[in-house]
Amino acid sequence: MEKSSEKNTSAFAHLSTLSQYIIPFGNYIFPIIIWSSYKDKSEFVDHHGKQALNFQLSLLLYTLILALIAIPIFVTVFLQNLPIEAVFNDNEDFYIRNFNFEGNIGLLSIGATAVVLFGLLKFVEFFLVIYASIKASNGELYKYPLTIPFIK
Repeated sequence: MEKSSEKNTSAFAHLSTLSQYIIPFGNYIFPIIIWSSYKDKSEFVDHHGKQALNFQLSLLLYTLILALIAIPIFVTVFLQNLPIEAVFNDNEDFYIRNFNFEGNIGLLSIGATAVVLFGLLKFVEFFLVIYASIKASNGELYKYPLTIPFIK
């Protein structure tokens, strides 16, 4: 049976990943600090710290893949429909006329799907972090789904 302090530390390791909404890279910094401070003292905290970090690193990889799909698609479609006069015109008024969705609907669908998947990923992340912290506070081991074990 895990001690109360181990349960609380493990739950906090998971919850600290939510700091990303306030502090940039807080979802990596705080779990690393917590995990490295307690990994030699408790197997329970070691397990949950690794899980929290592996989950965040997996999400980073998935986000980068989605961004590498969506961003070039949207930039390409935008630049294809940007008239050359808009680039070299000294006039301060900037209008894009005749934006052609018809020729690019396939690409735009793939880009929009990547954006929707990113939103879904962030939504699921929030609830999985809460669920993992509840499991940790109850003294149960938890493994995030679709997590790549970067730290073993």
